[in-house]
Amino acid sequence: MRIAVLIPCYNEAMTIQKVVSDFRAQLPDATIYVYDNNSRDNTAELARQAGAVVRFERRQGKGNVVRSMFRDIDADYYVMIDGDDTYPAEFVHDLLAPVMAGEADMAIGDRHSNGSYEKENKRPFHNMGNHLVKGLINRLFKSDLRDIMTGYRVFNRRFVKTMPVTSEGFEIETEMTLHALDKKLTIVEVPIDYRDRPEGSYSKLNTISDGLRVLRTVFRIFKDYRPLSFFSFFALIFLLLGLVVGLPVIGEYLATHYITKLPSAVLAVGLVMLSMMSLTCGFILDTIAKQHKETFQVLLNRVENV
Repeated sequence: MRIAVLIPCYNEAMTIQKVVSDFRAQLPDATIYVYDNNSRDNTAELARQAGAVVRFERRQGKGNVVRSMFRDIDADYYVMIDGDDTYPAEFVHDLLAPVMAGEADMAIGDRHSNGSYEKENKRPFHNMGNHLVKGLINRLFKSDLRDIMTGYRVFNRRFVKTMPVTSEGFEIETEMTLHALDKKLTIVEVPIDYRDRPEGSYSKLNTISDGLRVLRTVFRIFKDYRPLSFFSFFALIFLLLGLVVGLPVIGEYLATHYITKLPSAVLAVGLVMLSMMSLTCGFILDTIAKQHKETFQVLLNRVENV
């Protein structure tokens, strides 16, 4: 079986050789790919010296790197890992096991179950953001995942070759999880240890901007994959606003048989019409989304037969 280790990198000269060496020791028969994303240091050269196959992605952003990796590399199993040496390589066998056994399409390295992420991570807003996004997604998809945004994952071939990567940045992990949940692909979480970056290494994550991008991705997925719930929510809001504005008008008409609050009446009718239009959009888009899921299942069958 062909195993590909995928390492997206941006300015990881301090750690990349250790990451490549650690995974070479754990998976001696695997091909290790390092995709350099416009690094300003000698990340690419150090990775090549460590024995990795080095390629380049000029479009900035982790999502762009992952899109190229998934498109370019052909293997049976894929290990995706960050190049910052925060994920121990020895857990790779635990992550590969359920995917190789056919029990999962994607195995996730869960940093939260044993508390190592909260203990090691020195950025409290990242912890808060992780829990916020996790709560939103679990509620939206009625799931019970512990770690939504981990960078340590293993995939089978059908997941990689049917994953439509649209993200450009660090929201890619969230997009992959949402894709698996929506398309009923099997996810297995494997508890792992997490360690903070070594001294002198720095994170490329921006708590505010990347956090907003992740929330925007959740919002977009909610609209695209759960359109009936999404538009029903706005339909209810418009209906309630219409009732708030319109009930005094109705009360006045019942009492006097006259309407003096004409602007309020027009606004109330407009809000109720918006509510009906929003609900209609929800039903139409929900039908389209279901047809898309049926098409995706056909695509899965084609990929498995290749």
